[in-house]
Amino acid sequence: MVHLKLNVEERADVLALSHHASRITHHATPIPNPSRSPRPRSGFTLLEVMIACGIFFIAVFAILALVSNTLRNARALRHVQVDGGMVAAQLLGKTNRMTLGNDSGDFGDVYPEYSWETFTDEAGTNGLAKVDIIVRKRGQYNPVDAISIMVYDPTLQQNKFGAPTVKSP
Repeated sequence: MVHLKLNVEERADVLALSHHASRITHHATPIPNPSRSPRPRSGFTLLEVMIACGIFFIAVFAILALVSNTLRNARALRHVQVDGGMVAAQLLGKTNRMTLGNDSGDFGDVYPEYSWETFTDEAGTNGLAKVDIIVRKRGQYNPVDAISIMVYDPTLQQNKFGAPTVKSP
């Protein structure tokens, strides 16, 4: 850059000349605006970026919801509920021999807070016994589960001629 020492009058002349020259230049040949260039621009508009972000976040939250539901279901499957079918499998798993009357027990170390009771009675037909099973949680009055099953036991006594024994209520 060259610095010239000009007096006040010379400065005024130079400024007037440059102002006049810029007006002439401005009207004679317009300076092209680079933002209005006819060549194609590369890149994305703000609207395109916002739409892409919206689609991305919808997909991410959908996947997050699926993972959350899967984890909740897996957690629920880990906690097996105690029911009367477990007792029936334990009693009848080895043999279908039944003892008439009451019996009780617990599930040992597997479910230490639960206990069970059975009430077995002859159902009125040859060798058929009705077993009522009640599962209770310690400290609760209402049972957790209660089921009744019918079991055939060939060792139950039959009356003569194989006729059913009918019990009066």
